[in-house]
Amino acid sequence: MRSYSSYVLIAVATLLVTCHALHKCPGIPGIPGLPGRDGLKGQIHLPGLLGPPGSLIGRPGRHGLPWLQGLPDSLDTERHDVLVNLKHRLSRLEGVLALNGKIREVGDKILASNGREVDFASALQSCEEAGGTIATPKNEEENKAILGIVKQYNRYAYLGIKEGQTSGQFMYINGTPLNYTKWHQYEPNGKGMEKCVEMYTDGSWNDKKCNVNRLTICEF
Repeated sequence: MRSYSSYVLIAVATLLVTCHALHKCPGIPGIPGLPGRDGLKGQIHLPGLLGPPGSLIGRPGRHGLPWLQGLPDSLDTERHDVLVNLKHRLSRLEGVLALNGKIREVGDKILASNGREVDFASALQSCEEAGGTIATPKNEEENKAILGIVKQYNRYAYLGIKEGQTSGQFMYINGTPLNYTKWHQYEPNGKGMEKCVEMYTDGSWNDKKCNVNRLTICEF
């Protein structure tokens, strides 16, 4: 592996070649040559340091140290056009999926189901592999949106809620306390034996054993 001093020497040599070709070599005066027949006065100017090896040559970066090189304007424009096009295509795709009942949007969340009934661990894995997590209602509006998918498939579904170490104390799967609940009458009543939570077809919740197969609904 090259040392830092090696990179500095390479950077200096590279810039020397470039700036002499352009006849622009700002820096500090060189060291005078030794006296003698062929002694020459030092007129070589050392250049300033380059950016990290492999940095692009372009206009200076908008942020950071002055020697960092930014992207050319043409690349900035091209990147902007690509992002705008992707945003447009994603918006159209969301519209098609929503129209066909494949997804539901609620607030800043998108809900979707693959129609499969599996245990809690498998449902969570499927959602995470797709880039989301198990649907977790945090208010009445989100609960109704999840209920819409439950009714569509007419099957109970797992929610992203589990029982903690204390019996009867349920929380979100990230460990934070619940700020909204919709328990069915007399629920939860598993007394530490039913760690997961399912949604009934009326939108109410019930604690359930995690090895039972239930509908997978993910949120993104």
